[in-house]
This record gives sequence, C-alpha cells and structure tokens, in this order.
Amino acid sequence: MDSAHGRRGAWGVVAILLLVGVHLVRGGTEQLAAAGPPRPPAADAPAPAPSPLRARPALPAAAPLSVTIPAIGVDAPLTRVGLDRDGWIEAPPPEHPGRAGWFSGAVTPGEAGTAVVVGHVDTPAGPAVFHALGALVRGRAIEVHRADGRTAVFTVHGVELVPKDAFPADRVYASTGAPELRLITCGGPYTRATGYTGNVVVSARLTGLR
Repeated sequence: MDSAHGRRGAWGVVAILLLVGVHLVRGGTEQLAAAGPPRPPAADAPAPAPSPLRARPALPAAAPLSVTIPAIGVDAPLTRVGLDRDGWIEAPPPEHPGRAGWFSGAVTPGEAGTAVVVGHVDTPAGPAVFHALGALVRGRAIEVHRADGRTAVFTVHGVELVPKDAFPADRVYASTGAPELRLITCGGPYTRATGYTGNVVVSARLTGLR
C-alpha cells in the first residue's frame, strides 16, 4: 500500500487482529515449548519508558532484503508478507524456518514510521529464525540490508513479552515520528490448546547507516 491512508487502514486491521491473537506459529513441538525460548529479562516489568535514543534522519523507501542480529546469531533473508485470505498476518512459510517476513502494509525499514518484521519462534522441525529473540537486550544492533545497497542499523531500546489476548497494538505500532522497527515472534507460556500465549516484541530505532 503506497498511500498514507492505506497504511493507516492496514494498521487498523492489524491492530484488531493482534487484539484477538495472531498466531505466528500455529504448530511447534511440545518438547521445544516445554524448554521454552529465551524470555525477555523484563517480561514482567511495566511497559518500557520512551526511548532516549536519537534517531538519524529517515531514509527513502527501499525493499528490505535481509536482517542480521549479531548478538543472537540471526542472519536471515526477508520475504514480503501481508494478510492471508482469512485476514491473518502471513508468516514466512514453515518449510523455510530460517526466513523472516517484512509486513508490506507498513513502511520499509528505515522510512519514517514503524516497520514490522515477523518470524517463527519454532516449527515442528525445531527452533526457527526468532527463537532467541527474547534474549536481546537494550543497546544491541539490528541491521536491515536494503535493495538500494544501504544497510539500516537500528539500536534496540525495548524488549518485552506481551499477552496475545491484550496486545497493546496502539503502543507497539504507533508512529513516534522517527524511523522505528518492531520484531515480533511468539513467546511466553505454551499450551496444546492455544499454542504460545504471548508475543515477544523488540523495539528498535534507526541510529546508523552503512
């Protein structure tokens, strides 16, 4: 969606979907869930305070090609995802657990606004691309490699675990006026009936360019 109006509309749909629980992982294994992916250290803390990080100027639109998170060993290609026929956010194909997905209904990473990248925490085959996402801490770098040859460098300013049935969509997706990035995967307690009951949300801000 190219227009600002279209983007606002898409975020409204996404917010509603997340409030009723978007399952980025519809399967997974009970053995993996029992061990559990890393949980954010501040998972039980109040919502993070506004970030003091100063953003660098926003970039023009350019499709993201891959995401690298050195601190947790992620180096993953990005695939474009949208909404499926049932109105759910598409996740990357489970047969490609090493891929992450950029939600194309929002801005590209580096533009002014909030870009979103999603990925599986696990699949029936084992840990997936964002299994260790909850181990990130403030100050770590996230690099998004773009089709224009630039690498947008984001700095993490928040890592939290939020319940799917009370997902704070307005806060997570709100535009701060700065180029922001959100990484999202499943997390928290797991039950056979509902799958993972929460989402790990990593918030980062554009602070560099290579």
